[in-house]
Amino acid sequence: MADPKGFLNYTRELPSKQAPNERVKHYKEFVPVFESELVAEQSSRCMDCGTPFCHSGCPLGNVIPEFNDAVFLKDWEYAYEILSGTNNFPEFTGRICPAPCEASCVLGINQPAVAIEFIEKSIIEKAYELGLVKPEIPAQRTGKKVAVVGSGPSGMAAAAQLNKAGHLVTVYERAERPGGLLRYGIPDFKLDKSVVARRVEVLEASGIVFKCNTEVGVDIPASELTANYDAVVLCGGSTAPRDLPIKGREFKGVHFAMDFLSQNNDRVDGKTSEQGFKGHIGQSFDEELLATDKNVLVIGGGDTGSDCVGTSNRHGAKSISQIELLTKPLDERTENDPWPNWPMTLKTSSSHEEGCERDWAVLTKEFIGDAEGNLTGVKLVDIEWEGRSFKEKEGTERTIPCEMAFLAIGFVHPMHEGMLKQLKLELTDRGNVQDDNYKTSVEKVFAAGDMRRGQSLVVWAISEGRECARQVDEFLMGESMLEQKNVSFFDVAAS
Repeated sequence: MADPKGFLNYTRELPSKQAPNERVKHYKEFVPVFESELVAEQSSRCMDCGTPFCHSGCPLGNVIPEFNDAVFLKDWEYAYEILSGTNNFPEFTGRICPAPCEASCVLGINQPAVAIEFIEKSIIEKAYELGLVKPEIPAQRTGKKVAVVGSGPSGMAAAAQLNKAGHLVTVYERAERPGGLLRYGIPDFKLDKSVVARRVEVLEASGIVFKCNTEVGVDIPASELTANYDAVVLCGGSTAPRDLPIKGREFKGVHFAMDFLSQNNDRVDGKTSEQGFKGHIGQSFDEELLATDKNVLVIGGGDTGSDCVGTSNRHGAKSISQIELLTKPLDERTENDPWPNWPMTLKTSSSHEEGCERDWAVLTKEFIGDAEGNLTGVKLVDIEWEGRSFKEKEGTERTIPCEMAFLAIGFVHPMHEGMLKQLKLELTDRGNVQDDNYKTSVEKVFAAGDMRRGQSLVVWAISEGRECARQVDEFLMGESMLEQKNVSFFDVAAS
């Protein structure tokens, strides 16, 4: 620890964001990428806490105190070496991770936690600036060929690690460009797509081949991969959205959130309706989804719903409301929500700051439409939870004007039609791919990420891809020199 009094000398501080009324005018990132003196001050706040709970809080097992120390000493090469040893894509997690490591920070017991996510982002951006991020070309190739299906964070992480081990890796992606939800689901104002493209270029220069516009199970049979590759890794994600089958669901104006977000990302990328928009699962759209001058209702209180809020604000929506079925979270932890667990407290995103009416414990009862089939309103009612069930509150039913509603209520499982059915894979009760330490029920076929564990965080997807790659390497070679996750005492205790 370079500064034993850092946490006493400085409080938590992050770079100043562009004002909401200015940033809604564009889709660019609105947080400065790097501020040298600020990041040095913030890294000095890392304590000599003895037992770094942040390690167990991070799904990747990032070695956080050590890279904080290197940043304080401005040894960027060493900081990057430490960070990249556990995290293939800090430029992604440094922008869009909810930072469970910060929730576990020991300083966070009675002070604002160390700004780990900001420091992580600063390390990788400085590394790119200094030319430290280079293609990782293995000294020797094994001759083994591996197919990775899906180019999201788990697929890219698995591909990077398998390539590092010397295998010949081909990534199949059904969308037009690599990146999965990093490219098609997350808005540019949170993750500029040049950041994704920059990383893909590094992976390609490392020897990884990306085959886009190729849906396994549709454009090519799944049997072609099992016949031509020594191992197949399925990283297609959890892409079947949860629907809301209530009266009026068929009205024009009710859409899945991801359709809205992926189309808008295409639009920001320069595509026009004449060229045709294609979503994150390769589907075409019959209509252009624009929230301009419309009353928008976002159903679902999570990150995807927040992204719909920010995008609708940039479209110039007439009004934006977001509702959640669960009760409103508290502002602070309680004795039932102790450190170092993830805090079940109220989260306010940058999109909420830009303007949005939020409400909790609200049930969507019915979509209302006109004779032409257009959505005109939504019938809502307040609810009261009693354990795991709820009841409607009398006298609270109302209908609000709404011309566009987005279903942001999660995903249920990966798509079963096509690849999974052709491979005849065993599935879990929830419809995810059944596995035994990443190995599926079919010989030499592995699964990682949301397809295996259900929808989760980007940081978990990267961790899954890395851990799966090690299992594949052992399967192919009998042993593996790939890094194992940094497992702490608390991980073992929890298991």
